[in-house]
Amino acid sequence: MIVHLLKCFGAEPGGGNAALVVENDGGSEAERQRFARERQVSACVFIDRQADGMVVLDYFYPHTRSPLCLHATLAAAHVLLTPPGAPATLTVTTAMRGQALQLLRSAEGLFISLAPQPAPAVTVEKYVPSELMGQHVQLLSPPVVASVGSPKLLLEVADRTTLRALRPNLELIADWSALHQVSGCYAYCRTGNNTYEGRNFNHLDPAQEDSATGVAAGALAWHLQRSLSLHQGHVTQQPCLIEVQYSRGEIRVGGMVQGST
Repeated sequence: MIVHLLKCFGAEPGGGNAALVVENDGGSEAERQRFARERQVSACVFIDRQADGMVVLDYFYPHTRSPLCLHATLAAAHVLLTPPGAPATLTVTTAMRGQALQLLRSAEGLFISLAPQPAPAVTVEKYVPSELMGQHVQLLSPPVVASVGSPKLLLEVADRTTLRALRPNLELIADWSALHQVSGCYAYCRTGNNTYEGRNFNHLDPAQEDSATGVAAGALAWHLQRSLSLHQGHVTQQPCLIEVQYSRGEIRVGGMVQGST
C-alpha cells in the first residue's frame, strides 16, 4: 500500500484541505472506512486500477463513504498526472455511482472536468434556512439544491461578516440532509464581480468544518452559470481558493496541490 498526503486548494504555500490518496490497498469497504476513521484526515481516496485499464476512485470521510469529493480527486490527479511520463489527461470513474470525471494537467495547473448532475427536487420552505443556520438569516436569492455529483443546498447570505458569524444547527442540517438526500448546506456570499466566499456545513462536529469544498464550488458555478473564484477556509484558519471554469454542460474545478508522499 502506498499513501500520499496532499493539501489541495491552498491559497498560500503550505495551506489547503488535506487528503490521503491510497494506492494498491486491495481493502474491503469496511477496511477502507476503518482506515479513514483512524487517520482522521478530511478525506481519503482509494485508487483502484481495473484489468481493462480503467481507474476507479473510491472516497471515504472519517464518518462515511462518499459518492464524490473533489479536493480528494484533485489530490488523486496530482498522483496520476504529475509523475514523469504520465498522461496530460485521464478519464476516471467514481466507485459509488460510476460518474465519469476527466482529470486534466495544463500550464494553468490541475483541473477536474465533470458534468452537472440531477439534483433532488426539494421544496425549501421559507423558514428552513433560518432554522438550519440557527438564527434568522435574510437570503439574497432563493435557496436552491444543485449538484455536480454530491447535492448541496446553496444559501446566499449578504456579506462576509454574516457568513463568518454563522453558527448553524449541525444536527438539524444532518437530519434535513438525510431526509432530502442532500449533502449538507453551503452558505456563500458575493465578494466581487466573479469572486465569492463560502462555508460548508456537513459535519456534526464544528471542528470538522471543511476548508475547501470542490463539489459546492462546482454546484455554485453551475447554478450561477458563470466561471468564478471561490474563497473558503477563513473560519478554519486554512485559507483556500477554488477556481471554477464554466461552460455549457461542463464544469472544470481546479486549484493548488502541495504535499509529500
